[in-house]
Amino acid sequence: MTAFSDNWKNSILSQLQERNRRETDLFQDLVNEHTKIFESYNTIHSENIQLSIQIEKLRNLGRGGLGSNNSSLGDIRYQEKIQHLEQKLLNQAEELTELHRRKGENSQQIIDLNALVQEKDKIIASKDVILADNAAKICSLQAEISMLQKFKTELQYLNDTLRDEHQALQLLFTSLEDKLREAQKENRDLADRFVKYKAKDADRMNEENDNFLKKRYAKMQKEIEEACKDTKGSPEELTEGYGPLCTSSLPTKINVKFDAHEGEVSAVKWSPLDRILATGGADRKLKLWEVCKGVYESKGTLVGSNAGVMAIDFDTSGSLILGASNDYATRVWTISDQRLRHTLTGHSGKVMAAKFLGEASKVVTGSHDRTLKIWDLRSRACIETKFAGSSCNDLVTVDSAGSIIISGHFDKSIRFWDSRSESSANNVLLNGKVTSLDLSRDAKYLVCCVRDDTLKLLDLRMNQVVTLFTCDGFKVGCDYSRATFSPNGQYVAVGSADGSVYIWGVNSAKVESILKEHNNAVSATAWHSFGTFLASVDRSRKVAVWSDI
Repeated sequence: MTAFSDNWKNSILSQLQERNRRETDLFQDLVNEHTKIFESYNTIHSENIQLSIQIEKLRNLGRGGLGSNNSSLGDIRYQEKIQHLEQKLLNQAEELTELHRRKGENSQQIIDLNALVQEKDKIIASKDVILADNAAKICSLQAEISMLQKFKTELQYLNDTLRDEHQALQLLFTSLEDKLREAQKENRDLADRFVKYKAKDADRMNEENDNFLKKRYAKMQKEIEEACKDTKGSPEELTEGYGPLCTSSLPTKINVKFDAHEGEVSAVKWSPLDRILATGGADRKLKLWEVCKGVYESKGTLVGSNAGVMAIDFDTSGSLILGASNDYATRVWTISDQRLRHTLTGHSGKVMAAKFLGEASKVVTGSHDRTLKIWDLRSRACIETKFAGSSCNDLVTVDSAGSIIISGHFDKSIRFWDSRSESSANNVLLNGKVTSLDLSRDAKYLVCCVRDDTLKLLDLRMNQVVTLFTCDGFKVGCDYSRATFSPNGQYVAVGSADGSVYIWGVNSAKVESILKEHNNAVSATAWHSFGTFLASVDRSRKVAVWSDI
């Protein structure tokens, strides 16, 4: 740092010396000439004084000579000498004048040069200030360079260390990946073995259930035959297509009514095995209720959804429950311990419908994002996406294998899907947005709730509308209003915007009953699988259960 300071000081000193030498040399001739002029002026001035003195003396002598009658020759010489001296004096005066003029010019030039020198001195002073600032800046930049070089060295060392760690982690990752592949392979082998064992257990259980149902059916058939001895219909006609357990009665009065949620109730479903009623609402909860003989009891609250629950479905065993939510996800809980088992995410819009697809390990969902997705619960992943082109409001599965899916859409169409193909097989176009679908137990008829304030019955064997259900006071209350078949397929129930529940006879296409208990629009209805109860929910947190007793 000291050596650098000495260098720039010496540089400034040498520049100043060079400036002085350059500017002095330019004016040296002028200064010398000016000095000579002053010396000549002084000499001429002295001579001029002496000549003036001599002229005065000669004049005095001339006056004295005129009085003493000097000779004419002396006078002539005297006059010539006087003329010569006067001429010389005149020349000296002109030269003096010229010297004064040149002196004035030189003085003005000196003044101009002094002003220029002062201006140059100011420029040099400003340059000196800039030079000092630059010197200080150079010092700070050199210090910063030193710091950055040190930082660069540290970063280089850190980079080398991280590179070595990355290589070590890469080797560790490779080994762990190999172990993961081995573990996945072992897991797949174990899963396959587990599936085989479960299949064997299921076959055995199915065989036992079949034997039990055959015995029970024989017993019920015998009881029906005894009860029908005095009737005109045969037992085969009474049980055809539904079995002895699928009888339905027309509900006439309220059995129980209660507040189920903190806001709108948008979904309701009965368990297939017992009197457990599931409801889903805008409070992001799915609740379980046991309803029996005019009383209700809460059996638990299933949480985990981040938005309102829009659809509910049970699996055939009644051990799993499915909830579709407005948070773009679908969730699966176990009934026994009420724990969340699966969260299926992948839709980019509200999930409005969800159903178990045949077996309990597969689920199909429909969303506002215009797609249907099929999920495998074992892998917790979407295995197929069907692009419908319109928002899906509801869907049903036709057979127990789940190979045929029917979906209702915002664009007024019903689409039929084969799970083995990507596109829909055919479409049925209606007169309004489809809010819900429900399938009769024999899978021959489909009831559709349409936004034009009608219910339409489709014969799936012909894929056409065969019956239209309508009434003057009936108005569809919302875009997801759910209509439902009775278990024996004899009745269709749906809620209205005025809070009433309308029940039509399928064969007569007439209103069999209008149940009035709700004060707000009824959003969904559900028949109990044994046909003894009808549940309805509205948009002000109420649940009503209807029966015939």
